[in-house]
Amino acid sequence: MPRTMDFDHSETHQQLRDSVRDFAEREVRPKAIQWDKEERFPTEIVPKLAEMGLLGIRVPEEYGGAAMDTTSYAICVEELARVDGSLALTVASHNGLGTGHVLAFGNEAQKRKYLPKACSGEWLAAWGLTEPGSGSDASGMATNAKRDGDHWIINGTKMFITQGSVGGFCVVLAKTSPEKKQKGITAFIVEHGTPGFRASKHLEKLGMRSSDTCELSFEDVRVHDSQRLGEVDRGFLDTLQILDKGRISIGALALGLGRGAQELGIAYAKERKQFGKPIADFQALQWMIADSKAELDAAALLIYRAAFLADAGRPFSKEASMGKLYASEAATRACQRSLQIHGGYGYTREYQVERHLRDAKLCEIGEGTSEVQRMVIARHVLAG
Repeated sequence: MPRTMDFDHSETHQQLRDSVRDFAEREVRPKAIQWDKEERFPTEIVPKLAEMGLLGIRVPEEYGGAAMDTTSYAICVEELARVDGSLALTVASHNGLGTGHVLAFGNEAQKRKYLPKACSGEWLAAWGLTEPGSGSDASGMATNAKRDGDHWIINGTKMFITQGSVGGFCVVLAKTSPEKKQKGITAFIVEHGTPGFRASKHLEKLGMRSSDTCELSFEDVRVHDSQRLGEVDRGFLDTLQILDKGRISIGALALGLGRGAQELGIAYAKERKQFGKPIADFQALQWMIADSKAELDAAALLIYRAAFLADAGRPFSKEASMGKLYASEAATRACQRSLQIHGGYGYTREYQVERHLRDAKLCEIGEGTSEVQRMVIARHVLAG
């Protein structure tokens, strides 16, 4: 008997999508352009995100979370990104990186201390892996942590850290056994306000401008061994698992940006008239719309397949990379087409579509560049 294939989300997932979409349209869209212009992190929206359960999406209820699955996580990020990539990035990184690392590898005391505050929005979570001289190659990490009795002394600099200055705590990766390279890295939880830990530089960016992004400095930062997250020297191995889930969320973010841009382009094409008829009647524009629709729907299938596998407890690393790679590049193309449909108006900040294009480009870089995703996919394929 042939197996059936269901490409529709469950009723519960669809209700979640409707709820988050309504929230995004009501609370986010009217303000997103202004937040972008001001390059200001919108602290006023944080309590509303918490009330919606969007700051503890995958955290169990016993720690104050919403206990949703990975598919729900992707839906939430996608719907926020339809109207504001910056806020979607805040939610994705808070849930998937900082909070996600504590959830996956923290001990019970750490979970009870940090997860409730993360879910309530009292403390946003940051996550520090990348450095000024170390991006895709983690073995080039210079930040180090040296044991001093029951404490560790951390020194170094982290770059491109989301929630870097507004987060209540940061999960920091540091070398503890430099001779082991990637296999000698350990994770630590460092709270903001710890002496020697500071946001040393705010970064001005092309896109995602209302997402807080900073350089972080650690100068003889002293933390107790109870702040160590996971086993000594296993931090990077744990990180690989964190990044796999994160790639699903960044793929969903890209998908939302692309779909949001296409919706703007379709609406404009139906309203704008040239030569006596809507420009949507012209075949050249119809082909742009068709190409974007086909590519974004294909991206959705890849992303939600990876989410399904993750929820089923099956391997999903290759599928997450495929979804993130394809969705990020498809989103950029969809945004470019939508801007082209808008013509000269699309190039102005009066219209929303140019922001979607600026935001989408980050998805080809963050949480592993497109080139890194191709390496991951090839490695899996060649391994048979």
